[in-house]
Amino acid sequence: MRLAVLGLGNMGRALAARLLGAGHDVAVWNRSPGRSAGLAADGAREARSVGDAVAGADLAITALADDGAVREVALGAGGVAATLGLTSLYADCSTVSPDLSAELAGALGPGRFVALPILGAPAAVAAGQATYLAGGDDHALARLDPVLAALGGGVRRYGAAPLASAAKLTSNLLLLAGVVALAEAVAVGRAGGLSDGQLHELLAGSPMVAPGLANRFDRVLAGSRDGWWPPLLGAKDAGLAVSLARQSGVSLPMAAAAGDQYRRTAADLPDAADIAAVAALYSTPPDADRADLPGDRR
Repeated sequence: MRLAVLGLGNMGRALAARLLGAGHDVAVWNRSPGRSAGLAADGAREARSVGDAVAGADLAITALADDGAVREVALGAGGVAATLGLTSLYADCSTVSPDLSAELAGALGPGRFVALPILGAPAAVAAGQATYLAGGDDHALARLDPVLAALGGGVRRYGAAPLASAAKLTSNLLLLAGVVALAEAVAVGRAGGLSDGQLHELLAGSPMVAPGLANRFDRVLAGSRDGWWPPLLGAKDAGLAVSLARQSGVSLPMAAAAGDQYRRTAADLPDAADIAAVAALYSTPPDADRADLPGDRR
């Protein structure tokens, strides 16, 4: 198939590399040029514009940061909706609001759009071990099957695009809240005199730490800033979850608090590449007054 991958962040690059490895003809585009090194060597074509990337493509894929970026690339002047072939398919792998997924489905028309958010890190995509949440009508989902087969991993299917986006936010919120809870549990243990070795022995294999959270355990304990899911995007996803629940009259104070912590992390540590860096908020400053520690309010 002729494919276009739009957005060459960590996830977009992993998708493009996986599809190239499966033998597909892949064009790539990024708002900032020069991100295709390595992909071009493997046979990808670096496009000059969205329209150039999707010209003649059977499928266009976006992997972008947020609703604003997706709306601009998909629905803006010269975007996917305006330049993609009239019978071609569009799949959005970004984590966005269900409202935007519904808007994209309406703009493309029946049988032409699939919301395809991903559960798993870019490394899982590269290894064929990620899970794809595929939301769309039956015709669109059937047309996507050859690409899903090339990507490997698992697929969960939903009968409408907004459902897949809601499923992604549901899953992400568990991990976002869990990382903050883990950072606070580590802070409690340290405050009580436990060494990091004792904390590792206590928690690393604990059934209280879910497998997805366990993948970040060592980073949280070490206060690592390395990774692939930046804190600001974590805050964005928590905010989307809060907004979605609010539409049904439900308040999510824990999700809102977690989002605040990720925003603080992004502001304090602008070089942090992963949500695990939230643990830095709970480090005790030298000679600090205990009343000034995060969460220590009476």
